[in-house]
Amino acid sequence: MRAGAIGTRPGAMFVLLSFFSNTAFNFVIGLLLARFLGPDQYGRFALAVAIAVGVQTAAFDWARVAAVRFYSQRVADEEPKLRSTIDAALAAVVSVVVAGALLVVVSGVALPLSRLLIGLAVATAVVNGAFDYWTALIRARFLDRAYAQLILSKNLLSAVITLGGALYFGSAAMAMLGLCLSMVGGSFTIRRALWHRSGSVRLVDVKLVRTLLRYAVPVVMANILYQTIPLADRLLIAHAQGFAASGQFSLAYDIGARVISAVGSALDVLLFQIAVRADEMHGAPHARQQIGRNIGIVFAVLLPACVGLWLVMPSFEQVVVPPEFRGPFALYLRLLLPGLFCYGMIFFAVQPLFQIGKRTAPLIAVAAVASLANLMLPALLPGAADAAFYAKIQAGVLGLALVLLGTWAMAVGPVWPRRRDLVACLTATATMIVACRALPDGDPGAATLTFQVLAGVAAYLAVAYGTDLCGLRTQLRPRNLARHA
Repeated sequence: MRAGAIGTRPGAMFVLLSFFSNTAFNFVIGLLLARFLGPDQYGRFALAVAIAVGVQTAAFDWARVAAVRFYSQRVADEEPKLRSTIDAALAAVVSVVVAGALLVVVSGVALPLSRLLIGLAVATAVVNGAFDYWTALIRARFLDRAYAQLILSKNLLSAVITLGGALYFGSAAMAMLGLCLSMVGGSFTIRRALWHRSGSVRLVDVKLVRTLLRYAVPVVMANILYQTIPLADRLLIAHAQGFAASGQFSLAYDIGARVISAVGSALDVLLFQIAVRADEMHGAPHARQQIGRNIGIVFAVLLPACVGLWLVMPSFEQVVVPPEFRGPFALYLRLLLPGLFCYGMIFFAVQPLFQIGKRTAPLIAVAAVASLANLMLPALLPGAADAAFYAKIQAGVLGLALVLLGTWAMAVGPVWPRRRDLVACLTATATMIVACRALPDGDPGAATLTFQVLAGVAAYLAVAYGTDLCGLRTQLRPRNLARHA
């Protein structure tokens, strides 16, 4: 069985389907929230969510990162102190964050949003941090049924509570409250799978905490620095043009980022775990080879996803984007797409090279350069400081970050993807463009979008199958399908 195949373990396709259904659900909920709240309230909601994501990443994401890299069923059975240590450290951080948030809310310091929204943003950060950590624990143990149950219950609750609150109240605060309650309710349904029978305060190991933090903190800090880029842009646009303009920009960024994160994270859920297992069972050389294959797969999926979204933009906007957001949405997203592609390659292709080798410090340096450039370039470059200007800056700094990180990766001794796979991907993407452009002109809408998607996917897959892109044809042979069944 070839390492790196998506079907290398039972339940892999089940996890992928669960993940993609979750992504589709979040996508629909995001669009409906924009429609129910309107540009002004959605601008406030988007800013509150950005703050929540920043707090979550800074305070709690280290637990998820550590669990993905070091936790497994074997560790759960033989080394219970790892889970006990992470649980205790996470509880301590939650206490500190909640206390700090209360002090800020009751103080007289000026805040960019209402104190209620700031408080709900911190609450969302705490709940989502725990939710992501628990999801990582379940995935690391390959508890596919529990994972699907968690995702399904959270999405159903979100549809009722989050959308219901936004529709009835038209309030960003009620939408934030709905997000919190849906994650809490979803997690309650799998409490048995999350139970840690060997958990004990006596097992907490302070030295282990330091080891985990040395690995996870650079990854987390890099994530924070990258998140400051869109957050700073939203704040600057809101200050210069108002929350409505910031809401227009935010929806384009949010939808584009969700598409890229959906595709990249779905692959990362499986591919990075395969690399971790290769490292545990066969050593670092096998793990680097697996990462090299993973890079090829991520590139072969992200590139056509971004190009395809650019091709179908008029119909996509007409079908899924609320009327009051149309026009600026397509303009901003087209400008953001190159940067979002680079963002996906950084996180799901190149960054795992450093993570598998446990050399994560360089991630901070590159992210710091990108974040600093995003703040400095608007003052140095000519042009109107509107949302389109910030979209171009953002795409440029993320491209710079990808080049810098890829250059630094040379020192890690990576195994890069096969050249023939990269050429095949470019050929398949070019064929997809020709196929979509060859369709008769039609008014933007659902029918045109359907024809474009079917033609583009068919053209890309035909070339991918014919060239055996990333081993696609090999994996679809009957004996391999039977072996993965």
